[in-house]
Amino acid sequence: MATSVQGVGSVSSIGLGSGLDASSIIQQLMAVESLPLNQLQSRETELNTELSNYGKLQSLVSGLQDKAGALSSSTLWRQTTAVSGNPLAVSATTASGALPGNYQVSVQSLASSQSTVSPTTWPNADAVLAEGDLSIELGTWSGSGFTPKSASSMVNLHIPAGSTLAQLRDQINASGSGVIATIVADSTGARLSIRSLNTGSDNGFRLVGSGGMSTFDYSGGTGGMMLSQPASNAQATINGITVSSASNTLENVVDGVTMKLLAPTSAAAEVVVATDTESIKGAVTGFTTAFNELASFIREQTKYDAGSKKAGAMQGDRTAVGLQGQLRAVLNQQSSASTTWSTLSDIGIVMKSDGTLEVKTARLDNALADPEELRLLLATDGTTSANSGFARRFKSLTDSVLGSEGAIEARTNSINTRLTRNGRDQDRMETRLAQTEARLRAQYSALDASMAQLNGLGNYVTQQLNALNNING
Repeated sequence: MATSVQGVGSVSSIGLGSGLDASSIIQQLMAVESLPLNQLQSRETELNTELSNYGKLQSLVSGLQDKAGALSSSTLWRQTTAVSGNPLAVSATTASGALPGNYQVSVQSLASSQSTVSPTTWPNADAVLAEGDLSIELGTWSGSGFTPKSASSMVNLHIPAGSTLAQLRDQINASGSGVIATIVADSTGARLSIRSLNTGSDNGFRLVGSGGMSTFDYSGGTGGMMLSQPASNAQATINGITVSSASNTLENVVDGVTMKLLAPTSAAAEVVVATDTESIKGAVTGFTTAFNELASFIREQTKYDAGSKKAGAMQGDRTAVGLQGQLRAVLNQQSSASTTWSTLSDIGIVMKSDGTLEVKTARLDNALADPEELRLLLATDGTTSANSGFARRFKSLTDSVLGSEGAIEARTNSINTRLTRNGRDQDRMETRLAQTEARLRAQYSALDASMAQLNGLGNYVTQQLNALNNING
């Protein structure tokens, strides 16, 4: 926006011919002419302040919209938590689809991976081995019998002459055979240990070595690698149902519940799956905070301070006052969605004298003991406002207010239209003022020239008269 033209283009020499302070006169005349422009600029400032306030109002309504949406979301009310009575033996987590319930879990044994170790020791990892071949195959052992794992292929390794124990380890680990090799060193020397990457009885392995690799043979016969731990499944019972799992993590036994078996139990551990009331309480707190921020902003912007005799920027604003009334109307209308409660104050959400909400923790905790009725009171998507939950009502209200045809959008568009019109009016006014100032300067310059000529003529006449007087005298 262009600035005021007051004083622009003043020429200090104007008025020398006439003796008038023309620049000061023009400046004072332009100050009077610029009063309408000053009023437009003041109005522009007011409109920008109003637009900023509506931006804040829109942001706060959007915040309430988000929190009301979260509180009425079906996802929130389906969230569950799991608590184990013996977390050292069994832990549990829940996901979507988990239903509240109690589960008695007994752990007889944990799943393990097969582990073998070489009986032979070497001085260190750099010890050189003889050339040979080593085959690795996953499968299940039954006594000395071995059944290869379905969809798993035998891996054949050739170990060249001159290879070290460390190079054998690295070649096994790079083979993708489903086992991992490590070198274990103690006071007697270095040994090669090989174990399954995964637990479970069908993740056992057979090693067939020939040549220099016969030391690492484990194929059910004598000699070769020693078995330090067999591959086995976890064995447990859940509510009396026997469960066998290749992993100590049970993911598909109970819908939506993942249990981790950590240690055998001497007595059943109770795992309780319940509605996640802490998340619900957090959503309630988030909602009331968003409501209070919005209510406080509207109250401050629409109030009149009798002491300072100053009105808020939005006092008398129909949109802001109307929204304030709508918020209170939603709170005051009882809901028939729940058969237990009908108002927010019933569950501990009460309105204070300043129009904000306060959460009575004890009352809310009592309501959380009946999460289904609480869900009905807050999240029911009814056919009418009367049989809808309170969070649903606020979500509908904020959706309407923020919509493309909502009150805030309409008011914001109106302010922007007035700002555009104000800008055009200022541009026209500044053009007119510039023209007016130019005209005044031209007029005073002409007057200055005329006065200069008259002064010159007067001086000439005076000189002539003086000359005649001298002659006659």
